[in-house]
Amino acid sequence: MLLRKFASRGMWGVAITSFSPVFVRAATTVIPSTSFSSYSVFETYWAYLYPWGSDHNGSARMIDNSTDHSHIAVTSSTLSLIATPTSNPVPPTSASNPHPAIHYASGAIHAKSQITVTAADAYTLSGEFSAPTTRGTWPAFWLTAVNSWPPEADIGEWKGTANNWFNTFNTSSIVRSDLVSWPTDLSFHSLKAVLTAERNNVDVRIDFYMDNVLRATQYGAGFVGQPLWLIVNLQMEGSSGSPGPTGTTTYKHSKYSVNVGDMTIIHMENPENLLRGHRFKIQSLGTIESSLSCLSLITQLPNTVKQITTLT
Repeated sequence: MLLRKFASRGMWGVAITSFSPVFVRAATTVIPSTSFSSYSVFETYWAYLYPWGSDHNGSARMIDNSTDHSHIAVTSSTLSLIATPTSNPVPPTSASNPHPAIHYASGAIHAKSQITVTAADAYTLSGEFSAPTTRGTWPAFWLTAVNSWPPEADIGEWKGTANNWFNTFNTSSIVRSDLVSWPTDLSFHSLKAVLTAERNNVDVRIDFYMDNVLRATQYGAGFVGQPLWLIVNLQMEGSSGSPGPTGTTTYKHSKYSVNVGDMTIIHMENPENLLRGHRFKIQSLGTIESSLSCLSLITQLPNTVKQITTLT
């Protein structure tokens, strides 16, 4: 069960009537956290390259396929995307704008399942990442439009500095970006995005988390009902600067998952009558915050969506 607070503006101690309960009829795991456990499992949920092919807007060309894993490795439940310098590529420039010269061979994957946020379906995407931050490295974990760009939302984008960029593109010029510091020691850190339809059933709210802490909230105008590709890639140079590394660059992922909740909104004047007598475990930002009675729950939830599991 989820509770979504609509009327209040983030104040604590709001009235009970300011809440509308949201009941989850079913929750579907679109991509399980075990999708990197073996190549056969990996290929059940993921496809090689970008959805449109091998090239994009940087100087790396994506190479791998089901028989060539030189730039995409699945070992110990971890995915590694590996970029290496290349020479004499054919063709010598990228097929995608702005057609940069190809200097690297690298890896990209995309989810076989598209993501479409609706009033009924909210998505949670999460994983742990070891991302390079040196000049010329441009790893990403992002959503982009299937039919026409935008929409786009970047959950992880590292552009040659010790920052991760959370981005939402409403148009090419209307862009919201929030930067958060990212360690340079290649240690794993978690990222998560929660995508939910706004009440107007047109726009999507995107809550971005790093290490289970909410770092940014952005809004995608008109994103509801728009199918999105989920892409993980190690691009090079481009927006991350040049020249890039002269040796091997590796971008790693683990514990990746995508979940969609199928929800029905039920409005009640006195929702506490349904909940009275129960105790709940409340989960927010990926951690257990507290266990409290129903009436305390109703009056103390902040203005975020929380996942609630009945204990009794």
